[in-house]
Amino acid sequence: MTPLILLPGMMCDERLFGPQIKALSNEREVMVADIDQHASMQQLATEVLAQAPSKFALGGLSMGGIVAMEICAQAPERVERLALLDCNPKAELEEVKQKRRPQIEKVQAGKLLEIMRDEMKPNYLADLPNKQAILDICMDMALSLGPTVFVRQSIALRDRPDQQQTLRNLNIPVLLLCGAEDRLCPLERHQLMHELIPESKLVVIENAGHLPTLEQPNKTTEALQTWLMN
Repeated sequence: MTPLILLPGMMCDERLFGPQIKALSNEREVMVADIDQHASMQQLATEVLAQAPSKFALGGLSMGGIVAMEICAQAPERVERLALLDCNPKAELEEVKQKRRPQIEKVQAGKLLEIMRDEMKPNYLADLPNKQAILDICMDMALSLGPTVFVRQSIALRDRPDQQQTLRNLNIPVLLLCGAEDRLCPLERHQLMHELIPESKLVVIENAGHLPTLEQPNKTTEALQTWLMN
């Protein structure tokens, strides 16, 4: 079986994919790569490639999906199939860029918890019974990674290149998956990617926001299993 590399979102670690790792590890090697050591998408992608097998399946959520697109730009011949979850192929909008500096300054001043609680987490999830438990996991992941990673990842996201041409060039099985209630990377972004990749499959997970891997783990795992086997 082709090994699978998963790339987590901003201020997330392997816990973001906990249910999927448990289910998919029964049939193949599953690795979660770190994307927290550099402040550019290009360097992050190069680092993942340096540690990856010669050929692999690749999945990324949010920032992880953006790194995955850069990996496809750098070494398309090594990626056998691609899953992009709740992500955005476009460069960052100027209005979003303007919000990065005050966030970075607050985090550098010791306010990571406040930024995550007040500015980041409110946008993540659909209104579900397990919402608070998932938010607690998100906070634990963010605090364990710490302020230096927040700054690096913010800069990498701010300065990222547009990847629409990368997507047009793909000729591998591609899964595009998003939560129906994702406010950060809404459905229209995934419909755009679907148009750029004619052979892609678009899956919309109902009753989920930006983190369907945790909000609707069974439905998300099922979609990934189908993508891996087709």
